[in-house]
Amino acid sequence: MTFSIHGIAVARGIAIGRAVVTGSGRADVVHYFIQPDQVEAEIERIRVGRNQVVDEIHRLQQTIAALGPKEAPHELSALLDVHLMLLQDEELIEGVKHWITDRLYNAEWALTTQLEVLSRQFDDMEDDYLRERKADLEQVAERILRYMKGISSPVTQPVAPRRKTQQDLLLDESVDVPLVLVAHDLSPADMLQFKQSVFAGFVTDVGGKTSHTAIVARSLDIPAVVGARSASQLVRQDDWVIIDGDTGVTIVDPSPIILAEYGFKQRQGELERSRLNRLRHTPAVTLDGQKIELVANIELPEDAAAALKAGAVGVGLFRSEFLFMGRGGDMPDEEEQFQAYKRAVEGMQGLPVTIRTLDVGADKPLDDARRDEAHVNPALGLRAIRWSLSEPEMFRTQIRAILRAAAFGKIRLLIPMIAHASEIRQTLSLIDFARAELDNRGVAYGPAEVGAMIEIPAAALSLRTFLKYFDFLSIGTNDLIQYTLAIDRSDESVAHLYDPCHPAVLRLVADTIAECRRQNKGVSVCGEMAGDIQFTRLLLGLGLRSFSMHPAQILAVKQEVLRADASRLETWAREVVDSEDPAQALGA
Repeated sequence: MTFSIHGIAVARGIAIGRAVVTGSGRADVVHYFIQPDQVEAEIERIRVGRNQVVDEIHRLQQTIAALGPKEAPHELSALLDVHLMLLQDEELIEGVKHWITDRLYNAEWALTTQLEVLSRQFDDMEDDYLRERKADLEQVAERILRYMKGISSPVTQPVAPRRKTQQDLLLDESVDVPLVLVAHDLSPADMLQFKQSVFAGFVTDVGGKTSHTAIVARSLDIPAVVGARSASQLVRQDDWVIIDGDTGVTIVDPSPIILAEYGFKQRQGELERSRLNRLRHTPAVTLDGQKIELVANIELPEDAAAALKAGAVGVGLFRSEFLFMGRGGDMPDEEEQFQAYKRAVEGMQGLPVTIRTLDVGADKPLDDARRDEAHVNPALGLRAIRWSLSEPEMFRTQIRAILRAAAFGKIRLLIPMIAHASEIRQTLSLIDFARAELDNRGVAYGPAEVGAMIEIPAAALSLRTFLKYFDFLSIGTNDLIQYTLAIDRSDESVAHLYDPCHPAVLRLVADTIAECRRQNKGVSVCGEMAGDIQFTRLLLGLGLRSFSMHPAQILAVKQEVLRADASRLETWAREVVDSEDPAQALGA
């Protein structure tokens, strides 16, 4: 039976495929297809993992028997019996074999898929005791997965699985059914794995238009819908699903007619992207001869290739925090960071790279969650530069690595979420300290301009102080909107109040651009407004000449730039900003 789930459209395009439903705690399982001749080997991997868990339980039972009832109560022994019974359950075993044999899923993927199927059966049971056995089933599956990863206990330091190459993850010719991921949520670390996955799109229960999950989805140029509430409960494993990233609608079990209609829309979108590709090597110049800088936002050094392919003339925002994620709280040292920044610079082949210092907190926590747990509202707590200033040794390590990479190309330093003059002075002092440390060590480094992000209203209202100390400014519209309107941008329940067209937001943006131009200082927009074509003409009219966005958005924005006469847009842009209802004046 066909039904629709409405959410928030965050990445354009249409994805059609079979659903892979995953619980929020199992999104980090690697998904890839195997070759037919690998089926038996994958089944054997599952068998070995299961047998290791069985052996572990037998050892525990022996220990319990030796301890006696006072030290090891009967309930513990009974629980182990239940786990043994589940490990020998034919429906679990045969189901896993089915996903491996018929769908050519790798062993871990097959196990978590069958776990989702069985979990739904437990949810439907009327008996409370049987329904609660779902938790036991999940524990059994987690133990098997741990043994398959070489981890005998959850407190053991995890062993990182082998990173699959793109060739490993390409769809096998024998598998012609695309797949889409349906999850409760995806962390930024999960999204990094998504870059090397087999999925054509995704849907999540939670999230907002500018949550980091949505931002990375746009950078991957894959259709995505977030804030779909109960999608992970309503969609079943292997359902046919259509993800409409243009309207925010997810269609489950579509009829042949609906499938055909969306298949046509999908082909039309591919044709449009093909037409835009012809603009790759066309300079971004307005009709009145204004040169516009279109640069890319990237998460990893390897993303430089996509930026160049899209025609970017530099990197306007390298989100360095992704080097720190998915590591179990283990910070990268100076040498590792230096090599990463150097690869990004060399990957851009002489074009400038702006590296933002570590911005964690809010929707981008590190694996070491001890800090976020200590704060009720991480978005207003110890995040971004506040976090770095509280960890000066970590901050100086990052600065030294960036300065060293600057010896290999043009690098600019960008400081996030700064608001106070005292923070400015402390930050610049630590940067000078890092330079002195490199001098004392006799290590080569290059020059780097230092800039600040304008993403807090207090910063936007203190521009003269900021421009006294910084070489350039970058307007982070995502957080600027969030903090100006007091809206959590990752909360779908208030997503309708998140409004880039709010008069207060537009005035802060307009005033920042105007003041930078008056003082002949560089200014860019690196938030989502930069890549949204409904704002391109407005920002051009306000005097913006540098747009920083995801590589996937560059060609569409370039098309708008080529069609615009910036000088003629100035009066209209001021009228939009000064109007009571800018959205109506803008036609948004």
